[in-house]
Amino acid sequence: ARLETHQTPIPKKIPSLKSLKFGHTFTDHMLVIPWKLSQGWGTPVIKPYGPLSIDPSATVFHYAQCLFEGLKAYRNKSGKVTLFRPDLNMARMNTSAERLALPTFNGAALLDLIKELVRLDRHWIPQEPGYSLYIRPAMIGTQNTVGISPPDSALLFVICSPVGPYYPDGFKPVALHGTTEFVRAFPGGTGAYKIGANYAPGVFAQRQAGKLGYVQNLWLSGPEHSLTEVGTMNLFVVFRQDDGTLELVTPPLDGMILPGVTRDSVLALARGHAAGTLRVPDLATKLVVSERGVNMKEVCEAVESGRLVEMFGSGTAAIVSTVNRIGYQGRDIEIPVEKDGMGPVSRPIWTALLGRQTGEIESDWSVVVHEE
Repeated sequence: ARLETHQTPIPKKIPSLKSLKFGHTFTDHMLVIPWKLSQGWGTPVIKPYGPLSIDPSATVFHYAQCLFEGLKAYRNKSGKVTLFRPDLNMARMNTSAERLALPTFNGAALLDLIKELVRLDRHWIPQEPGYSLYIRPAMIGTQNTVGISPPDSALLFVICSPVGPYYPDGFKPVALHGTTEFVRAFPGGTGAYKIGANYAPGVFAQRQAGKLGYVQNLWLSGPEHSLTEVGTMNLFVVFRQDDGTLELVTPPLDGMILPGVTRDSVLALARGHAAGTLRVPDLATKLVVSERGVNMKEVCEAVESGRLVEMFGSGTAAIVSTVNRIGYQGRDIEIPVEKDGMGPVSRPIWTALLGRQTGEIESDWSVVVHEE
């Protein structure tokens, strides 16, 4: 009810779909909500997209008091606009805020404001298959003091960017560097939170992996080289058991793993299929789902014995990203991949997820923002 909306007098020209690059183009408007310890949350404002005015002493610049989220809006051919499980993003954003001593908020209220922003800029959402609107909520500490403490002021803002298919020319499996020389997360740290400080240190590690001929890092932890995440994605491994049953394995949420929305969705679909409460077309009927530790010794032995079926990452941007090679201790380990770049579990899971995200498959996960 307090929302103020100031529409831009000069709308931008929407670029051609072929020219879109992930995170490079932004819509006409943004949402900003200030917070002060003495007053609480201020008036939310939707205004023309543009620079923020922040004091150079703001704590975000000195102590990395910043967090973010990522979700997508989809528009079908009839003009219906939907979000995919946005309540999970709001909950995770609050968890990240609490971990950084930033203010928490009413998730349902913020979601209502995001819906208003998306409605206003809905013409930026491409209707072609594979395209969507990437939504980036963020929060930063803005206290004008060079001193490490919980900030007495903060800014929550939301920007939007039209994006195309992650793999416009078909799925391309990625090669990973089994990374032991750098650490993404550790017990008691912040690996389970979506904060800026988790991502900046990974850029150098990814660049080093690139110099070795790999696309991303496979983050390995501890003396047993336990698998944790792949790049900025959650990780899944599929093993074939002696009786032919496929075991879908992902590392448990032990404080080092980000609780991804896509991760949770993959698990829910696979568990529902395995239990017979829902059907994922073309997915094996003999399937078990495990949240357990898995290390490189198990992976290597499974490759040698022919029991490793596939490996893939999951995340908002790509949904599913398959793996075809791991560089580990001076040698390359080849991971099975089928002709289309996917596998017998990743393919049907990706199809089932995409259908629910775009609204083509009816689901409670699809939240309606606007209907023509």
